[in-house]
Amino acid sequence: MKVLLPSNVDLSDLTLPAGVDGFPYSVTDPVPEEHADASVLVVWGNPESQMRDAASRMKSLRWVQTLAAGPDAVLAAGFDPSVVVTSGRGLHDRTVGEHTLALVLAAARRVDLMTRAQIGHRWASELGGNQPLKDPDHFRTLREAHVVIWGFGSIAAVTAPLLTALGARVTGVAQSPGERHGYPVATEADFPALLPTADVLIMILPATPQTRHAFDAGIAALLPRHAWVVNVGRGATLDEAALVAAVREGRLGGAALDVTEIEPLPPSSPLWDEPNIIVSPHAAGGRPLGAPALILENLAAFRSGRPLRNTVARPTA
Repeated sequence: MKVLLPSNVDLSDLTLPAGVDGFPYSVTDPVPEEHADASVLVVWGNPESQMRDAASRMKSLRWVQTLAAGPDAVLAAGFDPSVVVTSGRGLHDRTVGEHTLALVLAAARRVDLMTRAQIGHRWASELGGNQPLKDPDHFRTLREAHVVIWGFGSIAAVTAPLLTALGARVTGVAQSPGERHGYPVATEADFPALLPTADVLIMILPATPQTRHAFDAGIAALLPRHAWVVNVGRGATLDEAALVAAVREGRLGGAALDVTEIEPLPPSSPLWDEPNIIVSPHAAGGRPLGAPALILENLAAFRSGRPLRNTVARPTA
C-alpha cells in the first residue's frame, strides 16, 4: 500500500507498518506521476488547485486524511464519492483553545488599542490607571462574564475550562441540547433568549452550506451592545458586512477574527482599519498535535476494514 505524506509537517514520529510504503510530497506541486497510483493521501495546507489536480488524476485513491479540523477544502476538491475522507478533528483542540483565550483577553483588556497607541508613542491613559470594578457598558473582564460558545465540539471542550478558570460562565450551543463536559448546551432555537445575556459569543462553526453567514444582522441584533464576537471556526460562517455595520454603529462592542471569508484578507477590507475589530491571520491552529498517532490509528482501521476515526459523511457513488 502506498501512502503519500505532506512534507510541510513534521511526521518524523510516524513509523509505518510492514506492507505500507510512505512517500513525502510537496503540497505546492502536482502529485508526481510515479505516485499517482497511491491508495492514501494525507493533506495539510494543500492549495485548492493541487487538491483538484489530485482528485482528477489519482484513480487508485481510496482514502484522504486531512490534518485540518475542518474537511471543507477536501470536500470541495472533487474527490470521487467512493473515496473515504477523514478529518483532523482533535489535533487542534489545545492550540485553538489557547488562541481563543488570547483573543478574548485581548478584547477585554484592549491589547489591540494599546498596541496602536504604542506604535504612535502615545500613553493610552484611558486604558490604564483607575478602572471601574464593573463596567456594564463595556466588556472588560472574564470575571462573572457570560460566554456563549456556538459550536460546542472538541475545541470548545478544551476552551471552556480555560474561560471558567478566569471566572466566566459558559453556555454551549449545538444541534442537540443537554450537558457536555460539565457545561449546559442549548440549541440554536434558544438563541433569542440566550444571546441577549452574552458578553462574548465565540464561534467555532464548520463551513457548510447550512452555516454560511450563520452570523448575520439578525444575530448581531440579539447581542448586547457591549458584547464581542470571536470567530475561530471558518470565515464563511460570518457576514462581515453585517458585523462591520453593527460595530461601527455601536450596536456591538467589537470582534476578534482569526478567520475571514477571503484569506489572505484583502488590503481593501474594512476589517483592517476598524478600531474595535482584531484580526489575526488564521493563526489559532497550524500545529496538528498528535498527527502521527491519528494517521497510524486510521491506517490500522483502514487495512482491517474497520470504521475510521473522524470519518466525514459523503454522498455515495
